[in-house]
Amino acid sequence: MATKSLKARNNDIANTSRQMEILSSGIFANGELPTFAAKIKETNQFPLRPKKLEILQINLGYMCNQVCEHCHVDAGPDRKEIMTVETMQQCLDVIKKTEAHTLDLTGGAPEMNPNFRWFVEEASKAGIKDFIVRSNLTIIRANKKYYDLPEFFKKHNVHVVSSMPHWTRGKTDKQRGDGVFDKSIKALQELNAVGYGMPGSNLKLDLVYNPSGAFLPGDQMALENDFKKALKADFDIDFHSLFAITNLPISRFLDYLIASDNYEDYMHSLLDAYNPAAVENVMCTNTISISWDGWLYDCDFNQMLNLKVASKVKHVSDYNEELLQNRNIIINQHCYGCTAGAGSSCQGVVA
Repeated sequence: MATKSLKARNNDIANTSRQMEILSSGIFANGELPTFAAKIKETNQFPLRPKKLEILQINLGYMCNQVCEHCHVDAGPDRKEIMTVETMQQCLDVIKKTEAHTLDLTGGAPEMNPNFRWFVEEASKAGIKDFIVRSNLTIIRANKKYYDLPEFFKKHNVHVVSSMPHWTRGKTDKQRGDGVFDKSIKALQELNAVGYGMPGSNLKLDLVYNPSGAFLPGDQMALENDFKKALKADFDIDFHSLFAITNLPISRFLDYLIASDNYEDYMHSLLDAYNPAAVENVMCTNTISISWDGWLYDCDFNQMLNLKVASKVKHVSDYNEELLQNRNIIINQHCYGCTAGAGSSCQGVVA
């Protein structure tokens, strides 16, 4: 396992222009595979346009206590990009007037932003129906100052969505680092102890699964059943739902694909599993992603490729929902990841 981000290692994949070059060359440049734009044109779905905005996803910073093998954010302890109070206030102004029903806080580890609790407290007053915090679980056990996070989440009725690569120690630690599994189990037990994930509880606890290698996730419901059975039997852990998310060929996963000589095969796999029905509900059609420095993107993945929205409005300080609705969504070959099989989004499958 690497202990530093691609950026800290000066890996050329950390450069978004290099990632875009890879995604636009080779098998896509020579016509072996159609570009994503060409593919959706076949079913008259180009250009991709937004529908009603439902989800506001805000990245509070790229700092994280983990350096996971497939992280599309390239997050880690060495990443110092953190959202300021000024940008948070601009986000709060948007939250108060948006018609979106879901607020989705992500990172890195969003809890590591020094103003995380203040922001949650202020945002929770805005009347959002589903208030999500994406937690890597281990942050709850990383330091004493985080030990009370389960109680804090409960107080503000936060919907906790947590990454959990597998129900076994070996596969989890391989993807996320030594000791991650045990800390994750302890954190899940602590969340259960305050009521999260329990049958009939309105304190929602969902898990996120993404494959540990160059393959697509299996059936989401079957995976959920396997996770529930194993975690209950082995650790007496309950949770509500499991989201199966396809790894997109960007950042650290792209680096892994190239290093393992799996890039072309993986892109073929995504294309072979392409589902035009999934295009209808990809997350970029109902989501706006806001980066730690306030720039606007169609989705979290476009944010990591620095593909800002195609609109006059590009920053949260100029936010205008009406103008943003009248835009074309920026696409590229990584979008095949969201349209493979049953489709994939931050909320799980889409088709």
